[in-house]
Amino acid sequence: MKIGIIRETKNPPDRRVPLSPVQCRRLLDDNPGLQIIVQPSPIRCFADPEYIEQGLPMREDLSDCEVLLGVKEVEIDTLLPGKTYFFFSHTAKEQPYNRGLLQAVIERGIRLVDYEYLTDDGVRVVAFGRWAGLVGAYNGLRGWGLRTGGYTLKPAHDCFDLAELMEQLNRVSMGHTRIMVTGGGRVAGGACETLAAAGIEVVAPETFLEGGFENAVYTRIDPWHYTRRRDGSAFDFEHFVTHPEAYESAFEPWGERTDLFIPCHFWDPRSPTMVEREHLQSGQFPIKLVADISCDIGEPIASTLRASTIAQPFYGYDPRTGGETAPFEEGAVTVMAVDNLPGELPRDAATDFGEALIRHVLPEVLGKRDSGMLARASITADGRLTPPYAYLKNYLEGRS
Repeated sequence: MKIGIIRETKNPPDRRVPLSPVQCRRLLDDNPGLQIIVQPSPIRCFADPEYIEQGLPMREDLSDCEVLLGVKEVEIDTLLPGKTYFFFSHTAKEQPYNRGLLQAVIERGIRLVDYEYLTDDGVRVVAFGRWAGLVGAYNGLRGWGLRTGGYTLKPAHDCFDLAELMEQLNRVSMGHTRIMVTGGGRVAGGACETLAAAGIEVVAPETFLEGGFENAVYTRIDPWHYTRRRDGSAFDFEHFVTHPEAYESAFEPWGERTDLFIPCHFWDPRSPTMVEREHLQSGQFPIKLVADISCDIGEPIASTLRASTIAQPFYGYDPRTGGETAPFEEGAVTVMAVDNLPGELPRDAATDFGEALIRHVLPEVLGKRDSGMLARASITADGRLTPPYAYLKNYLEGRS
């Protein structure tokens, strides 16, 4: 089998890779007959010579590779017909900006395996989530320092690695700032790692609501804290996942006690909103900065007007107008909504991702086992949507 590692083409550029040079070499040594071809790239976190040093051929033309591995969405013009592609497509939630990508994938008979849906017993097996959480929370703390003038942190992407980023956190001094994290997965776990490394005290959700802190604190809450069933019956997580429209927001007590909000939750468009413009405009929610790692535009958090970039991570939200303003303007909510946060620590994040790929996914690709994982994550095959993703038909045809 021939596997190709494609050049990342999304703009703004993403420097991550699915496999590091050393990981490629290990795969070749462990799998006689396997070939890995690398498409040249001037922006990868691992430079072309590092792959060459491991004996990997560099070639522009990957047309003889059966499987093509990337990270972010692939530029439509570069899609090769009839191939199996692995990348984060951001299509399964009917994202309007990627409808054309999914249409092209169908037209060219491509099998699209989306990393986001590679699961084992319902748990994702490859993800950059922890790194998004680590960097997103760091950016939030950096933004707080810029907003208050209390301290200065180096931009995450200027840190050589995670160790240097963690060392920067020794500078953080936040008084009695109240920080709230939503979500319970890898992303929230990474965010809490950063907050703990900054010396910020963690408190139980109930304690957070009581207030009266003399130092900076953070808490992490789950859906049963910030939503409730409309019919008044007890919260049921499985029911919430399948029927989020049956729930309403119970976020107000939390929003009223939060200065810095770090959303790390998965949000279904059918779920209730959390932070509306009126909450911020009236001053009911004293939130001054939202480090929106989830980065769902417009909802459930009104201040997230758009994604931001690694180069320009912050912008301002003016609750009076509902529009964008300068990031640290008086009366504005500072928003950090970088949508490719792991790209700020690309070598660490890519190495971690590659290890998970080797452990869980590539044995399936190479035919060493078949758990059904690839089928579950295949959004398209043979020029059509696969049955688990048939719900995308109206989206694909531009009718939703």
